Amino acid sequence: MSMRPALGAAAGAALFLLAAPATADPYETVTVHPVGRIADDGTVTLSGTYRCTGGTGPVFVSSSVGQDSPSVRHGIGGTRALCDGLEHPWENTGKPSPGALKPGQARVEATLMELSPDAGIPLPRFHAVQRQDITLTED
Repeated sequence: MSMRPALGAAAGAALFLLAAPATADPYETVTVHPVGRIADDGTVTLSGTYRCTGGTGPVFVSSSVGQDSPSVRHGIGGTRALCDGLEHPWENTGKPSPGALKPGQARVEATLMELSPDAGIPLPRFHAVQRQDITLTED
């Protein structure tokens, strides 16, 4: 069974509700490695770590990256998170529009978000958010 629809819904909800505050649990974190990779075909790979302590619905690490314009961001995949209180690595890969990104400085946002069932409707609940400048290097 493909997780693409769930990941797409998670990424869409994250972008739509980006201004919503994250849960203030100091034990729930998401980090971004300072270097990402961009392949010759434009595929971008971002990574980092996360830690979460639980949830009632599926939890994902989603990521986006932007370069030239602060108002344009490109979604770079999503990873299902295991919320057991331990730190885990995450890695997301995606291929934005051709020529959208190039090696050099970029701004990444990683979000640890749960699709929490509320009256039968999965609503986003933010566990942690990290915004960070990184360097995209050629893969």
